[in-house]
Amino acid sequence: MKISESKCVGCGNCTYACPMGAIYVDPVTRKATVNSDECVECYACYNGLSKEHLPPRTVRFTRRMMSKLWLRFEPDPDICPTDALEPDELSWPRVVRRAFSDPRVPHESTGVTGRGTEEVKTNEISNRIGIGMVGFTIEFGRPGVGVRFHQIQEMSMALAALGVKIQPKNPVTAMMSDVDTGKIRDDILNEKVLSAILEIAVPVERTEEIIRTVWAVEKKIDTIVVLGVGTRCDEDGEERVVAPILERLGYTLKRAKTNLGLGRPQIREILREAPASAEPAKDAVAA
Repeated sequence: MKISESKCVGCGNCTYACPMGAIYVDPVTRKATVNSDECVECYACYNGLSKEHLPPRTVRFTRRMMSKLWLRFEPDPDICPTDALEPDELSWPRVVRRAFSDPRVPHESTGVTGRGTEEVKTNEISNRIGIGMVGFTIEFGRPGVGVRFHQIQEMSMALAALGVKIQPKNPVTAMMSDVDTGKIRDDILNEKVLSAILEIAVPVERTEEIIRTVWAVEKKIDTIVVLGVGTRCDEDGEERVVAPILERLGYTLKRAKTNLGLGRPQIREILREAPASAEPAKDAVAA
């Protein structure tokens, strides 16, 4: 993203719209400027602000005159008064930033918008996490912090060294030059994104080993790491295997999402074959 120097009037509205703090008003030029290294191409400024097309010279003159009278002329905080924001034409490798940071853009490797991953939320279809397995979603970055791919690589290589299989249908995996070692392409290592998720699945008995490895690596990288754990519930809808391990490690458990299995292929087949006027059998939908 860039800001037209000829159009910008220095109102500063775009600085508040940037989730990375990458836009600032230069004290010398008094115009908004984008720190290109920190910008993750999320387009929050461009999409979040309404755009007016006031003549820049008129706005600047009006502001100067009113300031002499100790008055202020400021546009509404959700408006860029002169339409000064101009998206760059992105090429490789910078285009990677937008693929991971703009929630409206489908990631090419998965076709999923946002960070490009559905995680374990579609497990009834994908069956990524089978019985006796535990899945981990390791999320890096947050608004205001972000993450660079060399930081993600620290984690992916540490896990791969343990013989852990990294989930293939994941946009971070698509950025790897060697999945077996967790090595990410050299040309994107310094690219920064809003956030990204690494996914793995291991047998339940390796739960503590994986968590301790994540703890060790997160101390070395300057970003936020959030660990999500997904596993199968028993016939009562409870989880009594992984939960005690997590509690022993000091976690206070909160169930974030429960997958009811309504998206399973066999459920969809039943609903497709049922008469249009018939209600779905409750036992089938609840299965």
